[in-house]
Amino acid sequence: MASEELENYTSLFSSPESDILKELSRETHLKTTYPAMLSGHIQGKLLEMVSCLVKPKIILEIGTFTGYSTICLAKGLQRGGLIHTIERNAELEDLAKKYFIKAGIESQVVYHSGEAVDIIPSISEFFDLVFIDGDKKDYPLLYNAVIEKLKPGGILIADNVLWYGKVTGNVKQMDKDTLGVHGFNDMIIKDKRVENVLIPIRDGLSIIRKLF
Repeated sequence: MASEELENYTSLFSSPESDILKELSRETHLKTTYPAMLSGHIQGKLLEMVSCLVKPKIILEIGTFTGYSTICLAKGLQRGGLIHTIERNAELEDLAKKYFIKAGIESQVVYHSGEAVDIIPSISEFFDLVFIDGDKKDYPLLYNAVIEKLKPGGILIADNVLWYGKVTGNVKQMDKDTLGVHGFNDMIIKDKRVENVLIPIRDGLSIIRKLF
C-alpha cells in the first residue's frame, strides 16, 4: 500500500481536526513559506492526546510557528494552567495570536518572541510537559536548557528526530542540523534520568519521560 494511502487511512480513522485547526492549516499554507513545518492533523492529535493524559499545569513549547501545536497542547491544560510558547520568527506572531483568540486559549498562552536558549532561563515555572520543535542544530542545547526545569515524571516530546532519515548516515558527513538531531538522540539514550520511545510518525517523534 502506498504511503499516501496509509496517511489517508490514518486520517480517516482518527478523530477529525477541529474547524479552527483546519482553518489555521489552510491559512498557514497560503501565507507561509514552509507550511510543512505545521504539525498537522495526526501529529497534532497525538500531542493533544498526550497533553490530555498528562493534564499539565505548565507547558513549554519551543517553536510556535503559526500556533497549530500550541492549540493542540493547550487541550490538556489544567484549569488555570499556562503554556509558554517561544518563536524566533517575529513575523508569525500576529497569525498565531489570531488563532489563539479563535480557539479561546489566548488567556492560557504566554507568547515569547526570540531565541529559546535565552528565554528559557527567564521562565520561573517548572514544566509538566515540554514540546521541542525549534532549530535542529540547537536540540542538544535546548535539551540541556529544559531538562532541569522538567518536573520528575514530566514528559518531553521532540519533533523531527529522524530528520528525513539523515540521522542514519555517516556522522562525518552530516550537516549542522543533522548533527544536532543525532546528538540529541544520542544524549537521550545515554541519560539515565530519562526513558524514551522514538516513534516513526511523520519525521519522527521522541517521547521522553523524566524519571527523577
